[in-house]
Amino acid sequence: MTRYIARRFMLTVPVLLLVTVIVFSLINLIPGDPALVFIGGEAGKEAVEALRKQMGLDRPMFVRYVLWLNRLARGDLGKSVRDGRPVMDVLLLKLPVTVELALVALTVAWSIAVPAGVLAAWKRQSMIDYAATTVALAGISIPNFWLGIMLIYFFAVNLRLLPPSGYIEPWLDPVRNIKLMIMPATVLGTALAALVMRQLRSSMLEVLGTEFIRTAHAKGLSERLVVVKHALKNALIPVATVMGLQLGGLLGGAVITEQIFAVPGIGRLAVESIFTRDYPMVQGVVLFSAVAIVFVNFTVDILYSLLDPRIRLVEEKA
Repeated sequence: MTRYIARRFMLTVPVLLLVTVIVFSLINLIPGDPALVFIGGEAGKEAVEALRKQMGLDRPMFVRYVLWLNRLARGDLGKSVRDGRPVMDVLLLKLPVTVELALVALTVAWSIAVPAGVLAAWKRQSMIDYAATTVALAGISIPNFWLGIMLIYFFAVNLRLLPPSGYIEPWLDPVRNIKLMIMPATVLGTALAALVMRQLRSSMLEVLGTEFIRTAHAKGLSERLVVVKHALKNALIPVATVMGLQLGGLLGGAVITEQIFAVPGIGRLAVESIFTRDYPMVQGVVLFSAVAIVFVNFTVDILYSLLDPRIRLVEEKA
């Protein structure tokens, strides 16, 4: 197992290096002068040039990339053009908010998708199957921004059951924190649940038609035991891919949802940084999002080997 993990980790190293190249290149190709944005449009040409030299913008892009990579290895992502704060400190401040939102949304999605997907496959071509498939299609089709606005309208404005937007740390007021998380997590979890439910249903149908399931039935095992213990475990392997990719996206920042509900996470930070042309902050957010996706994919690979040891054995023999 250790050899398998080490091998998968070594494969992520060139991916992360390529990510840094792409992120740095794209950010530096954006039109505009960060020095001019930082110092203001009314500054003289000499002052702007002096600041560009101080920020290293007068050097070739390759030299700036090497210097940036060297600072990155020490955990230094630079300073915000807007307020001068270290980018890493701001990201670490916003990260717990996004992680909490992602985990709650994942819990909502899992609690909806797994029962619905299993029942839809178990009761194939029944009313349960048709209802679950219809709801899943609606969940995929409904835009996040529309669903978020409707939830605010009904539950915050009309019924006054939940606060419309904002965020408070769970250790300061746990009850209000949960109330503030319900609607944004529902918006993200609903769309994710629809994708996972459809994937799980297809995977379950494929597994239920295999030989070992028929053997389990022939041994006299109950239908519920066969479905839950034998079929579900094998059907979760492709579902883990969907969940992993979606979780990586959530950790990178749910931009629209965080904007609608004024959740001060990574997604909202990205929008604010783009509007203010805070290039170091945008660069930090994009890099963090890419690294989060790579890390989640690495975790999913490890999860594969736990769900199906044959994958690990094939890798170790190769």
